[in-house]
Amino acid sequence: MHPDDPSDQKLTTARAATPPANRASTERTIGRHRAPEPPRRGARALLTSTPLRVALATGVTCCLGVAAYAGVRDDTVQRDEPLTQAVADRAALANERASRSLERTASPTPVSPSPTASPSPTATKKKPAPKKPAKPRRPKPVAGLTQAQMDNAKVIVDVGRDLDLPKRGMIIAVATAMQESTLLNYASGVLPESQNYPHQAIGWDHDSVGLFQQRPSSGWGTVEELMRPAFAARAFYLALLKVPGWQDMSLTLAAQTVQVSAFPDAYAQHEERATTVVDALT
Repeated sequence: MHPDDPSDQKLTTARAATPPANRASTERTIGRHRAPEPPRRGARALLTSTPLRVALATGVTCCLGVAAYAGVRDDTVQRDEPLTQAVADRAALANERASRSLERTASPTPVSPSPTASPSPTATKKKPAPKKPAKPRRPKPVAGLTQAQMDNAKVIVDVGRDLDLPKRGMIIAVATAMQESTLLNYASGVLPESQNYPHQAIGWDHDSVGLFQQRPSSGWGTVEELMRPAFAARAFYLALLKVPGWQDMSLTLAAQTVQVSAFPDAYAQHEERATTVVDALT
């Protein structure tokens, strides 16, 4: 509505005729616009003060800082609690292990065994390991024999002992072997099989083999058997024992009766040396 409008003017005149109860209210309601209110020094004015704003900002900042510190501290305490508990648990475990170690290492009180108590395995002395049987000493050669000849002579004497023959029978056997093979274990060139067994020389007198030159073809034994000095000596002794009165015979006659040699008188020359050998071995 325009200020020059007659209706507006009438309204204004009418309102003016009514006496206002409050001057200030009248001034605020005059016209279309509100009259400016006088400034008030209340709470709003205080809030707009610059020093107060600074103080409030500082206080708020301090409160936030305290709250943040309290939150961080509380979080730190909460996180440190598991760590503290873990350290305490480890310390307790270490103490328990130390206690167990002391219990294990504690030396027990020695207890004297009763007379009837069986000895403990640790207290029993270990039995020494059985010694290996010593190798038989090889006889010292005598009467000009080599070690190999002396070893063969010992075999002949040992077999005679096993058969309980008198020394005279051993002398006859050693003298016979001296003549037949010079106390060496002969193989035969005629019997190639004989060379498959231990031997010390090779002869060519028919199929004669061994210390006593016994022939397999004559029934003395197999080639393998006659190539063993102990078997050959036993075969000779058994044949000698079958000769009636051999103990009263001359060495030559007794040996020839067993061997049936082409040279019957050759045995006598070895009697003295054979006696020396048998004496050394008995």
